[in-house]
Amino acid sequence: MTSVPLRFPEEASQLVVRRRTVRSGEVDLAVFEQGDPTDPTILLVHGFPDTHRLWDGVADLLAENFHVVRYDVRGAGDSTAPRDRSGYRAELLSEDLIAVADAVSPREPVHLVAHDWGSIQCWEPVTDHAVSHRIKSYTSISGPSMDHVGHWIRQRLRKPTPAHLRQLAAQLTHSWYVYLHQVPLLPELLWRTVIGPNWAKLLEKVEGIRHVPGHPVPTIGADAARGVQLYRLNIFNRLRSPRTRTADLPVQIIIPTRDNYVSAGLAQGVEQWIGKLWRRTLVAGHWAPVSHPDAIARMVEEFVDHIQGLPMTRSLQRARGGSADQEFTHQLVVVTGAGRGIGQATARAFAHLGAEVVVADLDLDAARQTAASIGPAAYPYQVDVADEDAMRRFADDVAAEHGVPDIVVNNAGIGMAGAFLDTTTADWRRVLDVNLLGVVHGCQIFGAMMAEHGEGGHIVNLASAAAYTPSRTMSAYATSKAAVLMLSDCVRAELADNGIGVSAICPGIVATDITNTTKFTGADDVEQQRLRQKATKAYARRGFGPEKVAADIVNAVRSGAAVVPVTPEAKIARFGSRFAPGLMRAAARWDVTR
Repeated sequence: MTSVPLRFPEEASQLVVRRRTVRSGEVDLAVFEQGDPTDPTILLVHGFPDTHRLWDGVADLLAENFHVVRYDVRGAGDSTAPRDRSGYRAELLSEDLIAVADAVSPREPVHLVAHDWGSIQCWEPVTDHAVSHRIKSYTSISGPSMDHVGHWIRQRLRKPTPAHLRQLAAQLTHSWYVYLHQVPLLPELLWRTVIGPNWAKLLEKVEGIRHVPGHPVPTIGADAARGVQLYRLNIFNRLRSPRTRTADLPVQIIIPTRDNYVSAGLAQGVEQWIGKLWRRTLVAGHWAPVSHPDAIARMVEEFVDHIQGLPMTRSLQRARGGSADQEFTHQLVVVTGAGRGIGQATARAFAHLGAEVVVADLDLDAARQTAASIGPAAYPYQVDVADEDAMRRFADDVAAEHGVPDIVVNNAGIGMAGAFLDTTTADWRRVLDVNLLGVVHGCQIFGAMMAEHGEGGHIVNLASAAAYTPSRTMSAYATSKAAVLMLSDCVRAELADNGIGVSAICPGIVATDITNTTKFTGADDVEQQRLRQKATKAYARRGFGPEKVAADIVNAVRSGAAVVPVTPEAKIARFGSRFAPGLMRAAARWDVTR
């Protein structure tokens, strides 16, 4: 065994990388280490046709708190290749891994993290009870056990339900490259002459993976031409005669939701083989370690920290098989304007379904009262949604104390009515600052957090039936809500790439106390009070409470609905705005304040 210091280019790695060589059977494995060797060891294993450079971004992040080890598998990168094709058998790859683990962490088991073929090969030692004691935990990304897949196929063939047949068809389609690699000579020729030299361009064009320094390596064509034997020696023999392979150690499976090669269905039923299983999803493609290194590093760190003795994060609790006893258990919901009315009812509705709720309001006492009525799973905060800096501080505090939210309800808003000619510039600024920019701030600040987090989520924006119901006395309010409706459509289109849904809720007349704070422009104090009392009585007679709006908000999150009119009049107005706009304009001339 030899050890030679090595530095990667500064743009590829900000931490010193130490290199050593580990002998395993007939091959020499190039091993690369970062971080403090006295910290827990995380061993990263790459797949086909990659090298250890696949993990550059992930390793740099993890090395701040862990001893991070990577190596080039036999025949790839700086490691030597076996003399013949039989040297790519899974059991020999397993021996390589144990040899590296023994060399870099001889006294303590390692936390194993693997991707693609690295993950497939790592299932061998993970499910081999003779050596699995050398592994403390396992994180698998886009690489199932071939034995588990063999049983998975048999179970679906024994019960050929439509759902099972769809799953089989989907995976057979995804696995086209497996069949290609069974053809003699052709794959080797293609990798050396066409695919290898253009691999970086193909990754960017087909998978959206931008080229980063060091990945892919210049030897990719020759590495892949040799690595084709992985497919020929280890796939169909396991699928034909799958073994019973169980794991006693903790296993985390990360499922990229946009993987074009390994379908999510393959992770179903894995719990029958694994006693301690966490199943997590990441909104990413197959090469998630390159495209989403921050999210991968966070998921690995959360899992390893828990195995080392720390409490589970909310995300881990949600991923633990069978841990949720209510629909929104282990989810965090942020609701603005939650001190009263629709916001209060929405916070209570999600809490009733198991969620933890951040109750935010400009009135801190009202937020505290709402939180107290919910119980210990509700956290009161004061925030002015119109103040961008305040919203950023609020979001940072929520993330630091409770984590990134799964659902954000931008509910805070104010009412304003009166003639357009009586509405001042200050009135316009106030209603747009709260009703529109308050929603903009919530979407932008929390949306960015959720997108970086990588686990999807949902944003709900409270618009109004006024968004599509013109009225001579609602110019400012209706304009602000129409803008929220359009904003929601635009943000929905953008955040869909991150697995984040966006819903616009459009209530009609709802009995809340917004009428007690609505400003009627052009009215003196006496007239202002009279109009508020009149509106409050009318809304109370309508008898449609905020709890019904909250129920529709919950349903919108469940279904991913884009626009949800609430109350009969809101639904009628929605229909009229589409099919009878002239009639809606004529009705707009009615002065509803008189």
